[in-house]
Amino acid sequence: MNRISTFGAALAVLSMVASGGAALAQSPAPSASPSPSPSAVPSPAPSAVPVPPPAETKSPADTPAAEKVPAPAPPPPAASVQTADPFGEEFTLAPKKVVIVKGTANWDAAFDTLVEAFKSLTTLLDKQGIKASGNSMIVYTSTDDTGFTFLAEIPVEQEPKNLPKNMSMGNSPEGKALKFVHRGSYDNMDNTYEAITNHLDDKKLEAKDTFIEEYITDPLKTAEDKLVINVYVPLR
Repeated sequence: MNRISTFGAALAVLSMVASGGAALAQSPAPSASPSPSPSAVPSPAPSAVPVPPPAETKSPADTPAAEKVPAPAPPPPAASVQTADPFGEEFTLAPKKVVIVKGTANWDAAFDTLVEAFKSLTTLLDKQGIKASGNSMIVYTSTDDTGFTFLAEIPVEQEPKNLPKNMSMGNSPEGKALKFVHRGSYDNMDNTYEAITNHLDDKKLEAKDTFIEEYITDPLKTAEDKLVINVYVPLR
């Protein structure tokens, strides 16, 4: 039973639209007062009063600092826009040479079991001085209501020696798939897979019986709520 198929309930999406606005009332402009009619009595002639000379015009440099208008502040820099994570992006998986350990787990201890599998692979590589050549992966081979079987894989360029019985060499999955991104705790992966199921249903796409998780953040060194995991869903 594919884990993805267990999420059949559709997500309820609620949207609220707010509309409306207030109109601003404008008062009519006051009517102009009629100009007074000229007086019939002639005004007396102005007396000869000396006219003072015009005031000296000051340059902007002579204006006191308190009277100067400050220059407008420059606008703040535009905020950077974060690109949205891919969701259902078409992707082609390229095969990589990987060291593999097989395992089984129940859902209650799923993440702890996966971490232990990665630890066993990392310990083997460290002892032989071999560095990983890519991100750790989990390939789910079967699932049911209680748990799952999986392959924990780490890409390498050099083949390790003296592998234990539960480990082997092989190639990672290849072919066309859809790419999704999960951020956060492994306990919240169910929400991601439910969204994936809805996406497949909407697009009328049929997935294979396996799916892959690529751990972009190292699960051995990253807090569980800070995980970034690419989920690949191979299509039929």
